[in-house]
Amino acid sequence: MGAGTSKNSDSTSHGDGDGEERDEYEGGGQLYVSLKMENYTLNADLLPHVFGSASLVGSWDSSRALPLERESTSMWQLSFVVPPNHETLDFKFLLRPKDSNNPCIIEEGPNRILSGGRLQGDARAALFRLNADAVLEYRVCINADRISPFDLASSWRAYQENIHPSTVRGILDVSMNSETCFESSSSANLELDLERYVVPSPATSATSGLVYPANLAETPRYISARKYSSESDFSKSGDTGSQPIGPTADKEMEVKIQDLAKVSTTSAAVEDKLATTASPTQKQESHKGVFVDRGVGSPRLVKSTSAGTFADDVKLGSGNKTAMPAAAGAVAAAAVADQMLGPKEDRHLAIVLVGLPARGKTFTAAKLTRYLRWLGHDTKHFNVGKYRRLKLGTNQSAEFFRGDNTEGIEARNEVAALAMEDMISWMQEGGQVGIFDATNSTRERRNMLMKLAEGNCKIIFLETLCYDERIIERNIRLKVQQSPDYAEQPDFEAGYRDFKRRLDNYEKVYEPVEEGSYIKMIDTVSGNGGQIQVNNISGYLPGRIVFFLVNTHLTPRPILLTRHGESQDNVRARIGGDSSLSDTGELYAKKLANFVEKRLKPERAASIWTSTLHRSISTANHIVGFPKVQWRALDEINAGACDGMTYLEIKMDMPEEYESREKDKLRYRYPRGESYLDVIQRLEPVIIELERQRAPVVVISHQAVLRALYAYFADRPLKEIPHIEVPLHTIIEIQMGVTGVQEKRYKLMD
Repeated sequence: MGAGTSKNSDSTSHGDGDGEERDEYEGGGQLYVSLKMENYTLNADLLPHVFGSASLVGSWDSSRALPLERESTSMWQLSFVVPPNHETLDFKFLLRPKDSNNPCIIEEGPNRILSGGRLQGDARAALFRLNADAVLEYRVCINADRISPFDLASSWRAYQENIHPSTVRGILDVSMNSETCFESSSSANLELDLERYVVPSPATSATSGLVYPANLAETPRYISARKYSSESDFSKSGDTGSQPIGPTADKEMEVKIQDLAKVSTTSAAVEDKLATTASPTQKQESHKGVFVDRGVGSPRLVKSTSAGTFADDVKLGSGNKTAMPAAAGAVAAAAVADQMLGPKEDRHLAIVLVGLPARGKTFTAAKLTRYLRWLGHDTKHFNVGKYRRLKLGTNQSAEFFRGDNTEGIEARNEVAALAMEDMISWMQEGGQVGIFDATNSTRERRNMLMKLAEGNCKIIFLETLCYDERIIERNIRLKVQQSPDYAEQPDFEAGYRDFKRRLDNYEKVYEPVEEGSYIKMIDTVSGNGGQIQVNNISGYLPGRIVFFLVNTHLTPRPILLTRHGESQDNVRARIGGDSSLSDTGELYAKKLANFVEKRLKPERAASIWTSTLHRSISTANHIVGFPKVQWRALDEINAGACDGMTYLEIKMDMPEEYESREKDKLRYRYPRGESYLDVIQRLEPVIIELERQRAPVVVISHQAVLRALYAYFADRPLKEIPHIEVPLHTIIEIQMGVTGVQEKRYKLMD
């Protein structure tokens, strides 16, 4: 009754509801059974069937076996409702040859018995012996759910409208019993049909909501260096069985905090030394012209600013410390201005978080890192808590964080200095924006960081303040549940009490930010507006950061991304254009409307966003009850002179353009058209608005655009964007909320 796989993809599922729901429906609900068989070794001459003890599954006469319907190239499926008098099913699968003169092949092993929605015996695959030497194996998924008659009737009406009639013979698929009908249906049951369309997400999916954000931050350099050294020695030795890969239990690295009064002098001396020992390559690069990205195309030269000759283009990502970011438009223009006019330290920006524990600092840091990376800025997240755990372990109690614990303060300052030095070293190698994530709750700590940063980078403090006790309590519980600090604490309440004591220790010594450049976020996640305070903020990038933070919040809501239905140009394999939908595309538009109605029915409000192109608008035509907004920014990538061509035609008629695109799809710009970097720049207002929205949004757009949007939520590197899989007739649900971003995919059609 739908496409996709069941929740248990390995073998067999016994129903999705919990025990209370099953008991609730025992008296009046009916059993909904789904049988699926999957095999990637196609044999077009053998068709899967099912037969068994009851007429519902064709009886034990193989000539009356029921066929499973082809759901995809590798999947066959049959769904039906079991009347109350047939709740015990005894059945087996068989393969029937297309040539009716040949005998059927019945699966080996005992009969399968489904009683009251529970499958007896061990879950197993279906094995069919074709001959003495050949066995064909099918993966089997059996799913049984109890569902109310009202929900069955609703789903059946949608099924008849959007798919095709059932093939079950002689048995009513929906039987209404007036004595046992439920007066209302639950949202869980409404989603039952949608779950049958769920397909696995790719390995690069958006799963930050399943990972503690600090664990995704940078690893200390000394650990990375030891691991690299160990792996190098291992590979050189050629020994594959005696030497482990990874950090060894050598002497713990000593980290010394420099005399703060000497930091700037030392940095200047190091800089002078580097300047006098520059390699010939570095000296040569210093004479090259300013690189202005216009997309990858034919080879071109840029006039040198210091000579009357021409030099080759600066290669992005080549290790040149003054290389442009992988960006276009305003980001590229601002970077050029910063390099030509700004002071050296302004080329590197450190966003230093400040705030008490459980105020959302790490979540904010991770979100800001994702946004800046997506815009093309080389950005890394340095979490001091991660440094502390890797150096000192995870067994520090609340006493370690007391304001009068001298040893604890020194140890925490030590790892903070180590993280700051790692960040500055990375910036000297070409990094642009470092997010320094820690409490940094005293002026003494912040002064230490400013001394370390002097002459190396510009610091902006980002202070998160929250006075909503409900939100603080929620964050504390999430912290105890997710933080590695309490991973070895089996007693949640004990961990909760320890963290509360830690929080009390921080509150006693906390000093709000009043120095330097800063941004204060005050109760911005409460859903009641909050406020942002800024002081001494200037420049393009700091301004973008403020604008982003003003619009971000933690209200949970889904964002649904989907391509338009198949278009006439899709059928003809032509790019661009503004063609209408094909018949298949029209069918998807109807299914999408049905999906949106079910998925967003519990929501109080939602909106539908489309591009201004015909195929996107048409895909949304059948969706009713929600406001629709057309965005020109959501239009497909502009193919310029190649619009309306096939890739084969481009290869034949414009071989240089075809070759340039193959070399670098991210930066390649169609003649008089756009590159993926251009698309990212015009999508920034869309991202800001998606972050600002507090209700669900359905985005119906195009492949290149959705690749770029998806990359933002999944935190994928820019270089991967042109290769992200966004198939037709598939819905990508991005769930945004307190714990991060999670993804689910629904495939409505093949």
